[in-house]
Amino acid sequence: MTLLIGSITIGLVLALLALGIFISFRIFDFPDITAEGSFTFGAAITASLIVAGINPVAATLMAFAGGLLAGAATGLIHTRFKINPLLSGILVMTALYSVNLHVMGKSNVPLLSQLTLFTWVEHFSIAVSGKDAITSVLGWSVPVKDLWILLFCLIMIVLFSLVLLWFFRTNIGTAMRATGDNDQMIRALGVNTNVMIVFGVAISNGFIALSGSMLAQFQGFADVQMGIGMMVWGLASVIIGEALINEKKLGLLIAGAVIGAVLFRLLVAIALRWGMNPNDLKLITATFVFLALVLPGFMNKTKKIRLVK
Repeated sequence: MTLLIGSITIGLVLALLALGIFISFRIFDFPDITAEGSFTFGAAITASLIVAGINPVAATLMAFAGGLLAGAATGLIHTRFKINPLLSGILVMTALYSVNLHVMGKSNVPLLSQLTLFTWVEHFSIAVSGKDAITSVLGWSVPVKDLWILLFCLIMIVLFSLVLLWFFRTNIGTAMRATGDNDQMIRALGVNTNVMIVFGVAISNGFIALSGSMLAQFQGFADVQMGIGMMVWGLASVIIGEALINEKKLGLLIAGAVIGAVLFRLLVAIALRWGMNPNDLKLITATFVFLALVLPGFMNKTKKIRLVK
């Protein structure tokens, strides 16, 4: 049960990554690989500031701001210099590797002895329930602090999802969605689509960097390699969520991305629990992504064949 709760908690943290990928890939149809650099950038900023004695909340907000800058750089390279979106992301991602090393000063920054958002939650748990408190969940003994951390992550992701849903229903958010759907039409209405793209990619990477920041605080360290494969992870979460929800309404799509992130993390945890070699984690991830891409189309073909019969 502890493994299950831990996996759900990490899934909720990575749901922020899924929301960022959802914005770039689904709202703007922008294949942004900056995610692998901005994820680590958020973790690096937060870890370095916390070690320097900065308040964890301020450090987390700075990570979000760093993600905004990284995404804006990708958007500007694409819109100003007419460089392919994928290449723009690769350029910024490559540059961020060196930036992250400079920010951290080394390849790994430990946070186990530092005050983070999650240690605040642990302290709150101790104040409410006592130290090393244990409770029973479905017959399994679970540390109370793990449940409080899970609740904290759940409240956080619900709030961010609601804010994102509200934002995309505002005039600016609607213009951004229209830019992704039909840029020629929205340009004819007088909207600067280049500004919308830059703004959208910036917000996308802000969420991704925020996810990296939260994961670094949860795991107790920031590492320069921690962003590798995160774009695929986020995309898999979005695809799994869409396959489950199978609706085009914005609110349901956002909910689907969150559910997909949690489910994908659970699938990986189950695979490792069944004895899969941890060295095969990327192979497992690639396999799940492949299945998530193929199964919806296969299921649709099966339905059409049944209807014909």
